[in-house]
Amino acid sequence: MRHLTAAALLILATIFTPLTKADAAEPAPAPSGKERIISIGGDVTEILVALGLENEIVGVDSTSKFPKEALDGKPDVGYMRALSAEGVLSLAPTAIFASKSSGPPEAVRALKSSSVKFIEIPDDHSPDGILEKISLIANATDHKAEAEKLTTSLKDAFEALENDRSRIAKRQRVLFVLNASGDRMIVGGKGTGAEVALALAGADNAAATVTGYKPITPEGLVSMAPDAIIVMSGGRPGDGASQLAKRPAVQMTPAGTPSRPKIREMGGSYLIGFGPRTPDAVRELMTWLYPDIEETKAGGKS
Repeated sequence: MRHLTAAALLILATIFTPLTKADAAEPAPAPSGKERIISIGGDVTEILVALGLENEIVGVDSTSKFPKEALDGKPDVGYMRALSAEGVLSLAPTAIFASKSSGPPEAVRALKSSSVKFIEIPDDHSPDGILEKISLIANATDHKAEAEKLTTSLKDAFEALENDRSRIAKRQRVLFVLNASGDRMIVGGKGTGAEVALALAGADNAAATVTGYKPITPEGLVSMAPDAIIVMSGGRPGDGASQLAKRPAVQMTPAGTPSRPKIREMGGSYLIGFGPRTPDAVRELMTWLYPDIEETKAGGKS
């Protein structure tokens, strides 16, 4: 994600479990004649699995948590922005698929200069960006038929979302909260993946006056006047929906009306990971924000 502050990077880093000695003790065997893939980036891993390559994955980074059943037992090479080239190469990979957001730069340079095939995947927060990731991975793994099926499904889902967005009469102002702990609240502003996800769901970003993931004051929150609030779950310990609803500043916004707060939690990698699950996450958000759209469709009036 672009425009992250140091604080926001620290929060994202603590979402995941670092590599342990037990994890890296013995490289996991791969089926004879197949690649030994290290996947770095939750979106990258989800695409690899969706293309049917889970058995060739011998190691993942700590942002790779889905699908859980396919990744259980895979060695963890640590947080994607704090990699150790030695740790990654210790798993004897034949190919490394890594998000462009991977780091630190010196570790990435070392991996690129090794004899192992290194495929860098763009960190693009858009529907077209997801399709480009799939195409790059499919071409590198010779899984074009599987990619075509996946791409067609995603295009159909994004088209359906676009059609429903056109039917929204009054767009809601939504605030995405990356983390809220103590008096600190970090929100997704202009130019973030959170803003893109909100737009895909037919909502306006209540934090569009700030750029990147930035902390805001209680006064700033009140001035943003969100109609609804999304809190990222699965990250650094912090307030969830029920705790946020009790904050005085939140209660002074339309979203926090004490009698009927409109606040919910959503997984970070699910909503702003920009992998194959993105249309499902956006659809879930849109349905929550605009239930009338789904009710109309269910009634056969559209």
